[in-house]
Amino acid sequence: MTFNKPAPDLAKIHAAWEKWEKGEEQPGRTLASLKTAGLDEVIKQLVASGWKPAA
Repeated sequence: MTFNKPAPDLAKIHAAWEKWEKGEEQPGRTLASLKTAGLDEVIKQLVASGWKPAA
């Protein structure tokens, strides 16, 4: 049986970031939350699309 990763969840990524900024989560827990919410896939897609941040 194979495991299919779920699609990235932007709401979960945002919530994890907000908790960290408010000081409610430790960095390690924040990184774990970002990883399980699919931040790596979001970053890969941004890089592949050639996205550049606005100045």
